Amino acid sequence: MSSFGLLGEKLSHSYSPKLHSMLGDYSYDLFEVEKNDVESFIRSGKWEGLNVTIPYKKTVFSFIDELSEDAGETGCVNTVVRRNGVLYGDNTDVYGFKSLVAFSGIDVANKKAVVLGSGGASAAACAALRSMGSVPVVISRHGPDNYMNLSAHRDAQIIVNTTPVGMFPYNGQRVIDLNDFPDCIGVLDVIYNPRMTALLIDAEKKNIPRANGLYMLVAQAKRSAELFAGKVIPDREVGRIYAELDRSMRNIVLVGMPGCGKTTAASEIGRLTGRKVIDTDSLFEVRNKMTPAQYIVAYGEPAFRLKEHEIVIEAGSMSGAVIATGGGVVTFEKNYEALHQNGIIIWLQRSPDKLCTQGRPLSVSKSLEDLYSEREDLYRKFADCTVDLDRENYMVKLLRIVSGVEE
Repeated sequence: MSSFGLLGEKLSHSYSPKLHSMLGDYSYDLFEVEKNDVESFIRSGKWEGLNVTIPYKKTVFSFIDELSEDAGETGCVNTVVRRNGVLYGDNTDVYGFKSLVAFSGIDVANKKAVVLGSGGASAAACAALRSMGSVPVVISRHGPDNYMNLSAHRDAQIIVNTTPVGMFPYNGQRVIDLNDFPDCIGVLDVIYNPRMTALLIDAEKKNIPRANGLYMLVAQAKRSAELFAGKVIPDREVGRIYAELDRSMRNIVLVGMPGCGKTTAASEIGRLTGRKVIDTDSLFEVRNKMTPAQYIVAYGEPAFRLKEHEIVIEAGSMSGAVIATGGGVVTFEKNYEALHQNGIIIWLQRSPDKLCTQGRPLSVSKSLEDLYSEREDLYRKFADCTVDLDRENYMVKLLRIVSGVEE
């Protein structure tokens, strides 16, 4: 088979091999190359087609013999193929970003767009936006339009983040305050891990249409794969692969009363689906050398909630896991964003008279009915959907949610 792959500096967390295995039958490898060796690698005969990622999209540009229109306009190359000894370079990120805009349903025509960042992804986004009738303004750290004079662009209607701010493992960071853009009608973030950056969560709170970068990633890979294989791949494959990847990356987060069976349900989901299972109470014990119950008795509930939040942040930043949370996780509001960023939150309901209270100091100190009454609205506020554990075949419903059939 011909050799294809991804060229970059650090590639251990790349989704590209999985993506291309879903798009073609060619081999696909990761090529981690030092900056000083990029030119010699490009000119070597060790490959037939390459994707190029950070930080080499502009570096590779100068080594290409023939450029596509998109590559020429952006000054960046993210796909290279050999054509009878000639190196042909394209920027499939432009196609990918156009596809993302269409997928999001956001109308960018005749809209002012603030594009955060000035790297390769920014160049692709700006080229795509211009071709779709938008007016992009690039915000960089040192350019004439920078983060110190953002107020000059309060009238922007579209916000596009192409910076790595908020990307795993720096979840929760924001590059701007969305409140500074009162006319905003759409937010696009090229980050796809986490699924919901802090910027996208802010947009969600304001009911502003939004989308992350996963669809763009799949669409640009589809266009690259067409160049590699020399054949057209149906557009419907983008939607199929996107949906499959999105489901596999999404956490399944279980909330509910203490003793309702979250740990048991999580273990069963993990067994049936092969997903990693995380119990935040168990993780708390590992990190703090005492159980949640012991910690609450020793230091009180407020101190416990702060420590528990650290564990929730750690668990929530993971992808593709099943997470069983402590019964009171919903009482600390900041836990919502940490769990929501990568997950669908499922409230496991169970009648108070069927709950286990052993080793649970909070539920022992209050009647279960009172505890449930205090938390019912909080569970409802956190949850994307609800599963009644008192009904037969509740696991069937849980698995349908995991598979994306039902939410």
